[in-house]
Amino acid sequence: MRFTKMQGCGNDYIYVDCFRKMISNPAAIAIKVSDRHFGIGADGLILIAPSKKADARMLMYNADGSRAEMCGNGIRCVAKYVYDHGIRRSPVLRIETDNGIKEIAVNVRKGRVESARVNMGLPRLAPQDIPVITKKKSLVLEPLSIAGHCFEITTVNMGNPHCILYVKNVRNFPVEKIGPLIENHKMFPKRTNVEFVEVLSKNKVRQRTWERGSGETLACGTGASAVCVAGVLTGKTGRCLENRLLGGTLVLEWKDSASPVFMTGPCVEVFKGEFEA
Repeated sequence: MRFTKMQGCGNDYIYVDCFRKMISNPAAIAIKVSDRHFGIGADGLILIAPSKKADARMLMYNADGSRAEMCGNGIRCVAKYVYDHGIRRSPVLRIETDNGIKEIAVNVRKGRVESARVNMGLPRLAPQDIPVITKKKSLVLEPLSIAGHCFEITTVNMGNPHCILYVKNVRNFPVEKIGPLIENHKMFPKRTNVEFVEVLSKNKVRQRTWERGSGETLACGTGASAVCVAGVLTGKTGRCLENRLLGGTLVLEWKDSASPVFMTGPCVEVFKGEFEA
């Protein structure tokens, strides 16, 4: 199996071009290639396939083999692959995902994509759309007791379910302990991604992410987008946000409640290779 390893802000995936032939059993392959000791090492597997409605289709598998609807860092790299490999050379690319078609404006230097701006779509806040089990119309700074601590959580769906909570010092926060407890909490029937956020100023935050099915990752694009929305809903940050993640910085914009969230960030090809799946 030929592959390309790519990363956006350190959120790395193994990409396979399936325009000629779809691979079989991608869930099992995702587990193998993602292993950082016995595989290639990645946060998951992304297949780049033909689409009848867009320039390409993205099919994403987490490191544990589970499917994910969308990945903000991953889709920037898909757009880079589509452009750089001549599948479609356009300043704006349309990529089909399990969460609908996303438009990506690519920034090109010397014939190759260096970064991209993604239309992440409208945030969804209704409990059934996240999904989260609650009788309330939305959850904003809702108390949640877990592991002897009481947190205030805000839930947003930006293509994937996200649970955002604010902490004073995110660098020293026990993400690896609290993350899986919230991910698998009974109130989230499809599990959830968890964002731990430290507010630095009205337009800057620092974020760590516990990703559903992958554990802590260096970055999460849908999570950063959800954090932008949560900041507005809670009044903690503004509509233009610089998000400093472990693997790099993403820029988010949410003009108003009727507008989509836009995310801008880098996309890098690391290396190519072959893997005996």
